[in-house]
Amino acid sequence: MNGIISLNSIRFIALILIQVLICSHINFLGYINPYIYILFIILFPVKNNRSLFIFLSFLLGLTVDLFLDSGGINAAASVFIAYARPVALKFSFGMVYEHQNMKFNTVDFGAKLIYITIMVIAHHFILFCLEIFSISKIILILQKTLFSSIFTIILCVLITIIFSRKSK
Repeated sequence: MNGIISLNSIRFIALILIQVLICSHINFLGYINPYIYILFIILFPVKNNRSLFIFLSFLLGLTVDLFLDSGGINAAASVFIAYARPVALKFSFGMVYEHQNMKFNTVDFGAKLIYITIMVIAHHFILFCLEIFSISKIILILQKTLFSSIFTIILCVLITIIFSRKSK
């Protein structure tokens, strides 16, 4: 139990630092930014307390907002995907999630990719809707969502492959 808490604490701090110090300064083609801090929400253990999880997601987004001076949009998007996560888990993993015996390292790659894609696109869509906040700029919102999502999904998949533990 203490190992899980310490692992998630290290993941929380490391992802915030990487986001704030490295990823927030990547501005490819003027509007493509990766938001890898949401890996904390994606990889958080399934069996933990849901209220604590939503609070930690809020705290994660709020911390990123404080560093990036973004007015709460990261906190709102993080809370949204934390709240909607059970739907994405059930859609991606089906009965494995239903029986609450899912370990992220043991599921097949296709289901993992679908899950990461759903979470990233939902997060980015909410984030950019709140950032731009204009229905007349829906094309810009969709464009930023698409391209930033592709970049974030690639980075998240690479990070999960690099740092995954081999379970035999």
